[in-house]
Amino acid sequence: MIEIHPGNLSLAQLRRINLSHEEISLDTSALPKIAKAADAIGTIAAKGEPAYGVNTGFGRLATTHIDYDRLELLQENLVLSHAVGVGLPMEDPVVRLVMVLKIASLARGHSGIRFEVIDALIKLYNAGVMPIIPSKGSVGASGDLAPLAHMATILIGVGEVRIDGVRTSALVGLNRAGLKPLKLAPKEGLALLNGTQASTAFALHGLFSIETLFATATVAGSLAVDAAAGSTVPFDDRIHQLRGHIGQIEVAKKYRELLSGSEINFSHQDCAKVQDPYSLRCQPQVMGAIFDQIIHASKIIEIEANSVSDNPLVFPDTLEVLSGGNFHAEPIAFAADNLAIAASEIGALAERRIALLIDSSLSGLPPFLVREGGVNSGFMIAHVTAASLASENKSLAHPASVDSLPTSANQEDHVSMATFAARRLSEIANNVAVILGIEILVATQGIDLRAPHKTSNALAKVTEIVRRKVAHYEIDHYLAPDIDVARQMVEEGVIANSYPGWTTTSGLDLP
Repeated sequence: MIEIHPGNLSLAQLRRINLSHEEISLDTSALPKIAKAADAIGTIAAKGEPAYGVNTGFGRLATTHIDYDRLELLQENLVLSHAVGVGLPMEDPVVRLVMVLKIASLARGHSGIRFEVIDALIKLYNAGVMPIIPSKGSVGASGDLAPLAHMATILIGVGEVRIDGVRTSALVGLNRAGLKPLKLAPKEGLALLNGTQASTAFALHGLFSIETLFATATVAGSLAVDAAAGSTVPFDDRIHQLRGHIGQIEVAKKYRELLSGSEINFSHQDCAKVQDPYSLRCQPQVMGAIFDQIIHASKIIEIEANSVSDNPLVFPDTLEVLSGGNFHAEPIAFAADNLAIAASEIGALAERRIALLIDSSLSGLPPFLVREGGVNSGFMIAHVTAASLASENKSLAHPASVDSLPTSANQEDHVSMATFAARRLSEIANNVAVILGIEILVATQGIDLRAPHKTSNALAKVTEIVRRKVAHYEIDHYLAPDIDVARQMVEEGVIANSYPGWTTTSGLDLP
């Protein structure tokens, strides 16, 4: 059971939610705040004085007054008219995050929504009823209106849900959770729709994947250093202390630890080679910068996950309803853009190491890492696959936040595009997972070919894990299944968690 403390969700809790379905509960200390805000909205609505979203239209229609006896219809119509999402449905981990983030935001007591509505979301979540939420249709401002509308329609008995992977109607989902369709009170539809929860959920899902990729890449990069008979001198702490970047210093330390005690490294201490290519030598500088970006983005995303981002906001003590712009997801757009660039660079650097290892003139290993080259092509085309995905990521990593198209008849004239910025992180991460999977296979093959010299004890554990799943490459064979197995090991954190210094469950927190 995960207890939600509004305003105090931790990344560790959100990782658990992303990873698997656990039941949730709401800290009971939030209940008085929720009730106070709902009562305030009831009082304001009864007075009949204009209050945006309570008794007015929306967006450009904000000056249109709505009579008291039509306020329930106003909220229902808002939900239905805004449910215009398209594209593939969000995956269950993202839907879980959307629901928890919305519950936590509403429970802060500034949205004016009744506990009955929040409790319905909690019951749906705990019953494993996942709203079908199309992944496209939000520009990341005025809130993630379309995605959140599809979540909200379930509460009034409209739309579809997924239960144990099976798609069915909202009414079946409500019944599963022991609920009946709700009648929305003033402002409740708007409170459900407005907010950055879809953008933030996508960003969290991407962040967690990229953390795993980062940890995996430090292991894969260390393997590549040994497979290429590279030097460990570039990881000397004195070099990195002189520059001063925390990420660079920490990453260099991990490379030293991973490569410590390698027989392969000791065997070429007196070789004539002066310097290694940048893809080996500059790993602390590149991966350290990536580490710093991940840490920075995670802090921004954690703040947003705990925010109240709907509009207008209710301040019960003074019976004020204030219109603002917390729904504008620019912080998430920037954080997601930075993560996209960082993740793309993980793949770009790994692709260069693959290219180095299969090139006998650089690695000193057999061409394409297979004996009897010519009749065997080895990893020649596996590298082509890695190159194609690294190139694809260059386009995917183009900043989304620099774009904006006005909507709502120019009332909403600048938007963040945060939803797409965060959504495409998964596609980038999927590509990087394949690239790293290929590198793991290539580097492990290179380590094999360095026999009788052995790699370090830490890296030997990694090669043993790989060899339990994928055999040494003797002759050409159907290679796609090997790559898929390696990709799965990357995505599941098998490689990352083989070395306890970088564990994804800790969130890569700095010591």
